[in-house]
Amino acid sequence: MSFKVAVVGATGNVGREMLNILDERGFPAGEVVALASRRSQGTEVSFGDRTLKVKALDTYDFSDTDICVMSAGGNVSKEWSPRIGKQGCVVIDNSSAFRYDPDVPLIVPEVNPDAIELFSRKNIIANPNCSTAQLVVALKPLHDVATIKRVVVATYQSVSGAGKEGMDELFTQTRAVFVADQVDVKKFTKRIAFNVIPHIDVFLDDGFTKEEWKMVAETKKMLDPKIKLTATCVRVPVFIGHSEAVNIEFEKPITADEAREILREAPGCQVLDKRENGGYITPLESAGEDATFISRIREDSTVDNGLSMWVVSDNLRKGAALNAVQIAELLVERGLIQPKKKAA
Repeated sequence: MSFKVAVVGATGNVGREMLNILDERGFPAGEVVALASRRSQGTEVSFGDRTLKVKALDTYDFSDTDICVMSAGGNVSKEWSPRIGKQGCVVIDNSSAFRYDPDVPLIVPEVNPDAIELFSRKNIIANPNCSTAQLVVALKPLHDVATIKRVVVATYQSVSGAGKEGMDELFTQTRAVFVADQVDVKKFTKRIAFNVIPHIDVFLDDGFTKEEWKMVAETKKMLDPKIKLTATCVRVPVFIGHSEAVNIEFEKPITADEAREILREAPGCQVLDKRENGGYITPLESAGEDATFISRIREDSTVDNGLSMWVVSDNLRKGAALNAVQIAELLVERGLIQPKKKAA
C-alpha cells in the first residue's frame, strides 16, 4: 500500500523534522506534499535525497490525500483541520487545538494506542505537548505495575520548543554577551542566554502557566484521570532536548532496581543509569535520537512508595515529529485507513 501524505508547516523546525522522519522510517508514502502559508510558496525543503517545492495550504485540494501531519500552530489547525478531515484525509495535529476535545484521541503510541480507534469521529488525531509525551512514555510502564498516585515534575525545556525564533534568540543573545553587544529580548520574557526562565506559555488565574496545565490535563487523558500531577515548566538555554526531574508516588511498593528493569523492557524507553561521573543522559546526547532516556532512578524515602528519576528526550522528535509519524504508522498497521488512490 502506498499513501499520499501532506506535511503542513513544512518550513518550520518540526515540519522539516517530520519530513526527515517519514523518510528515515520508510513510511509507505507514494507521494509527499510540503505545504505552508502563501509567503513560503516555492521554498524548497528536503525529503530524503529529494527536494520538494512548498505549495500553499489555502489552495491545496486534500480530496486525494490520505494523511495530513500538521505543525502550523493552533490557529491554523482550528481553521483547517476540520475542513481537511471532512475531505476524508486524516489529520495528525501537533498543536494544542484539539487535544482536549473528547471526540479527538490524544495519542502516544507506546502509551494508549487503542484510543486511536476514535479518530473517525472527526478524522483528527492530536499529538501531545512535547513535555508530556516523554513523561508519559516513562510513566506508563511503571503505572502498569505499581499504580501512580501523584507526580511532581520540574521541566528544563529547550528553546527549540519555542520554534526557530527561540533558537535564533538564544544564538544571537549568546553571541552578543561574548562580544559585549546589547542583548535584545524579543521571543522570551527575559534574557535566555546564560539564564533560566520559569515561565512557558501564558499565566492562568491559579498562578500556573498553560504549559503546566497541559501536562496535567494530557497525562490524565492519556494515562489515568486519577493521577495527581503538578508541574513547574522552565525554559533553559539549550537548543534541543527537554529534560525533566520527576518525583513519583505509587500505591504499591516498587524499588529503584525494579523500576530500572521495567523501564529497560518498555517500548520507547532507554535506561542510562550508572552511579558514576557521566553515567546519565543530558539533552546534548538526546538530540537526534528517538528514545526517551531515563537516568538517576532512585528511591524517595520522604513518601511511601516513592521514586525520583531524570527523563530526557529530543523534543523535536519524540515530543513532536516522531510521535506524529508513529501515529501515522499505527493507522496503517491496524488497517484503519486505506489509500484513496490504488496502486497502478
